[in-house]
Amino acid sequence: MREIIETAKAPAPIGPYSQAIRANGFIFVSGQIPIDPGTGNIVGEEIAEQTHQVMKNLAAILESAGSNLNKIVKTSIFLTNLDDFARLNQVYGEYVGESRPARATVQVAKLPRGALVEIEAVALLD
Repeated sequence: MREIIETAKAPAPIGPYSQAIRANGFIFVSGQIPIDPGTGNIVGEEIAEQTHQVMKNLAAILESAGSNLNKIVKTSIFLTNLDDFARLNQVYGEYVGESRPARATVQVAKLPRGALVEIEAVALLD
C-alpha cells in the first residue's frame, strides 16, 4: 500500500512531488529546504538557522505520517558549502540525538530558492 502524506505544518511542495509517501512500514520524506510553512519564505541566512527549520519541517511531516525523528533510518544531506559540515552536524545532532541514522552528506552547486541545506529522510512507522 502507498499513501501520500500532506500536512500544513510543513511547506507545500514547490514542484510535482509529495511531502512524503508512506509505504510498507516506511515513510519516505522528500528533500526539505528551510522554508517557513507559515510565510513560504526561506528562514535565516546562515546554516544553523536553516538546519533548524529543515529539521522542524522533517519532524512535522514525520509526525503527520505516524512517525518521528527518532525513527529515521537514513538521511541524505545536501549542502551548498561543505565548510558548513561541522555546524550542520551540531544542529542535526540536537534533533536526532542517539538515534544516529545512516547518512550521506554531499556538496552541491545550488539548491532550490537559494537554500544552503536540503535534507531527505527515510523513517520507520511508529
